[in-house]
Amino acid sequence: MKRTILPLFLAGLATTAGAQTSVTVSTAPGNAEQVWYSLQNGEAGVAAMAEWDLAFEMTGFSSSILVNTAKGLSIYETTAGIGDWDALTTADTANWTLIQNQDTSWSAGALTHGNDLSNPDGLNVGWGVYNMVTHVIAGNKVYAILLADGTTWKKLRINSLAGGVYSFTYANLDGTDLQDAQVVKANFTGKNFGYWSFDTNATLDREPATTDWDLTFTKYTGFVPTPYPVAGVLQNKGVTALQVDGVPTGDALWTSGVFSTQMNVIGSDWKSYDFNQGAYTTVADRTYFVKDVAGNIWKLIFIGYGGSANGDMTFTQELVSNMGVAETGADQGTLAAWPNPAPNGQVQLVFDVNASKGVLHVFNTAGQQVMQQAFGGLNGLTNRTLDVSGLKPGIYALRFEAAGKVVNTKLVVE
Repeated sequence: MKRTILPLFLAGLATTAGAQTSVTVSTAPGNAEQVWYSLQNGEAGVAAMAEWDLAFEMTGFSSSILVNTAKGLSIYETTAGIGDWDALTTADTANWTLIQNQDTSWSAGALTHGNDLSNPDGLNVGWGVYNMVTHVIAGNKVYAILLADGTTWKKLRINSLAGGVYSFTYANLDGTDLQDAQVVKANFTGKNFGYWSFDTNATLDREPATTDWDLTFTKYTGFVPTPYPVAGVLQNKGVTALQVDGVPTGDALWTSGVFSTQMNVIGSDWKSYDFNQGAYTTVADRTYFVKDVAGNIWKLIFIGYGGSANGDMTFTQELVSNMGVAETGADQGTLAAWPNPAPNGQVQLVFDVNASKGVLHVFNTAGQQVMQQAFGGLNGLTNRTLDVSGLKPGIYALRFEAAGKVVNTKLVVE
């Protein structure tokens, strides 16, 4: 196959249109399973949702601790300090604070509640305080956890995080069945979290390596606006996403907005329950773009949800930009604009497409088409001039359609 080496000023701007594929990821009836998914390779792992109770963040100097509220656990920050452990024997929810995992960041677990990382004398991570001299996070709070049966209480304290080892203690509220436990970061190298089960009093290694997945399909606590268990899609650490609304999915562009690091860009609100139809429907004219762990950009359109009956989440995915590639095959295309930013109303377009003619569409950041122009006489690497003097200063997305292929780039007008 003929290969085209891109000029240096085109490298990194190349976008390719891939085939649109329909995918169904099943979280099982009752959303009983969590599925980790790679946009490039498919399912990367699956595990039972209810098998864990606590999750400890593993990467770097992180110290977030999640509680499995989607399983039905409720966690309270009590008024007791570590020294009051033995005295805490009865529930007092009226004076305790109900806390939640945040659905925007993996590093904002329930036990990070009340953190203050601005104090240079000792960083408060929520469940404890980091000592600048000893490099130990010492716990200073006692938590109470109401289990999913609605009657059984546990009390929990995180004793320390030292040398990559979480040490913690939990027991029944009356002090019986006391367990001293540890989770060692080194045992979960390359994973986001190490997990703990109250049922087995042991760790769980349940998720794939961080580099092996982009999205997880799961049940979690969302805020709609009050905390509520939902089923949806969350992004991996380092995976960013963009939601485009109000634009036909065929016209939506990944260059039309800023990708977000929040893990719930897709979330759960792409669907809603229609009581008249007695089924879930998906939001019309909503498109997601996801930049995966490798830097490729994918276009996702959700088209169905089977509800708790089967937990099936159905979507189409399409590779729209291979960001790591500086070479393209002859059946792919390239579009670049220069100078960029455009200072004087004229911009040179550089086409490298396997077609003799096509149509250029120009969209503003709201997704509205502000210009359209046909180009012909294209043959391999071809230059054309585009008059942008009528455009207001700002950022624009350029989309060129030719012979069933689509290539995109971004233009800044000064």
